[in-house]
Amino acid sequence: MSQPKIYIDGSAGTTGLRIQERFANRKDLTILQIPEELRKDTETRKKYINESDITFLCLPDAASIEAVSLVENENTRIIDTSTAHRVAPGWDYGFAELDPSFREKIKTSKRVANPGCHASGFLAIAYPLTKGGILPLDYPVTTYSLTGYSGGGKKMIAEYQDEHRDMELASPRAYGLSQKHKHLPEMQLLTGLKNPPIFTPIVADYYSGMEVFLPLFTNLLKGSQTLESIHQYFTDYYKDQPFVQVLPLGQEKETRNFLGSNNLSGKDGLEIHITGNDERIMVSSRFDNLGKGASGAAIQNMNIMLGLPEDTGLNL
Repeated sequence: MSQPKIYIDGSAGTTGLRIQERFANRKDLTILQIPEELRKDTETRKKYINESDITFLCLPDAASIEAVSLVENENTRIIDTSTAHRVAPGWDYGFAELDPSFREKIKTSKRVANPGCHASGFLAIAYPLTKGGILPLDYPVTTYSLTGYSGGGKKMIAEYQDEHRDMELASPRAYGLSQKHKHLPEMQLLTGLKNPPIFTPIVADYYSGMEVFLPLFTNLLKGSQTLESIHQYFTDYYKDQPFVQVLPLGQEKETRNFLGSNNLSGKDGLEIHITGNDERIMVSSRFDNLGKGASGAAIQNMNIMLGLPEDTGLNL
């Protein structure tokens, strides 16, 4: 049986490069390499897309939409890492752990939308709560995230690594202040919330790693919820999911009640932390924005689509 043919359209971008790096030791795949001087040539890209079994789109939204229009081979399957198709009809959302139905759809899908990094962290902790009827759909949800600068792509990476950079870059900076962040549509659609969350992303002076936080008042949740009941719910929800680990209650004491955001840099899994008390609970996720938040998730989705062990070529 011939090896699956894989093409990365946009291999020079941050996510594309990271996928390419992870394929370096994969002997079970044939990676189609477009000549550097032709990587923006539409006809050449079209040829490679249609020769592939799976094409990764690591492109800006408009370019991803164009790339999909180039598909003529009905057997070519697409994993889009852009924002373009995450809430589009006909596309399957690529976060297998959220629900068994998600994984089943990914297995046979021709069009998989890879989740956004902030959205991955939020959905990992909010989706189980809305699915289980614990978090009311009209709850006034607020969430915030802390991320390394690699999530901003080449331009932001260059800004942060410039020796003559503005001193402001040495401090954490909130952004998305208009409350129109590009990940909000998928965050709302997938959870079913009646209103989009108030979302504040914060970028800080380190390369990769991310935390997303969801604060909860237990008296506004359904049922008689406690810190322990919420922890047990998440433990049971993700018990058979090796990519998602729910940390034991009180784990934060081992780190003097600090929760670092770059601890999983270079990893492809995600941790969930439940902290607080019986009145006010903080549910948080921690992962690598370039791992489970981007290229790691894309490769996991590819593995599922090819019927391979999900952790093949990944670092848990």
